[in-house]
Amino acid sequence: MSLDPQAKALLKSMEESGSPPLNTLPPAEARAAYDKGSELFRGNPPEPHSIETIRIPNRDGGITAWVYKPKESKNLPTLVFFHGGGFVIGSLKSHDTVCRSLCVQTQCLVISVDYRLAPEHKYPAALDDAWTATTWIAENMERLGGNSNNLAVGGDSAGGCLAASVSLLAKKTGAPSICKQLLIYPCTDMTARFDSHRTFGEGYRLTTELLEWFYNHYFDDEEDIAHWKASPLNAENFENLPPTFILSAGFDPLQDEAKAYADKLKNAGVRVKHSHYKGMMHGFITMPGVIDKAKEAITECAEELKETFFDFEL
Repeated sequence: MSLDPQAKALLKSMEESGSPPLNTLPPAEARAAYDKGSELFRGNPPEPHSIETIRIPNRDGGITAWVYKPKESKNLPTLVFFHGGGFVIGSLKSHDTVCRSLCVQTQCLVISVDYRLAPEHKYPAALDDAWTATTWIAENMERLGGNSNNLAVGGDSAGGCLAASVSLLAKKTGAPSICKQLLIYPCTDMTARFDSHRTFGEGYRLTTELLEWFYNHYFDDEEDIAHWKASPLNAENFENLPPTFILSAGFDPLQDEAKAYADKLKNAGVRVKHSHYKGMMHGFITMPGVIDKAKEAITECAEELKETFFDFEL
């Protein structure tokens, strides 16, 4: 399978633009560049009924989140979403088009969480925020307009890792109840031990150097890298986790660990669907303005969520 022509053209245009690789920039500049690129590639996402900014209380002054509402209604199924960006970049803005589309297409509440980023906030700050946000949302669903019994978690890349770890924590503690995890090309093993890291570590946007830059900023202690909270693939028990949709890309160094996670879930008896976009590169789902497969992937994610939410309502 060859690289999708639209993805190939995008990579060529990015190379010809002369923009420096993100890993050569200070984190603040890399964040600005990433958000700017996301704005260029986002297309024209649908308009939810409303988007509200809330603050979720925590010990460090609060976590900002955007609440996307498809209609003026209560008791809505709800997706808690964590953006990607290697725990260093990414924002509510960079993944706004994905959250808008999932909200409208699924007709669910989408709550996008602005967790703390490294290197200002090292591991496990991002996971602490993801867990705090998820538990607080579950406890405050009535005022948010959601249904605590119909709660999904999801995210892409680093956000997919956070969603997987939150699901494992919820199983371990017994709450909250999570009905689905939506894992979009997730990083599930921070050790980068799989073959796809070597096969696709250059030339397809998410490079080996960029991954190392992310992880060096995020982790202080090498022992943390293999812990299941950081690398959910290393968890001891995968039984009784929620039904899972995993999306991966064929020109992505993370694809092998996404497949390995799907396999571990299946072997533990978890209902899993794994959809592999062979001609795509990492990060493509945020680019529906320039890559048609991104629209297809967002719609598939929405359909997967609808199937779970609808089954619950029955």
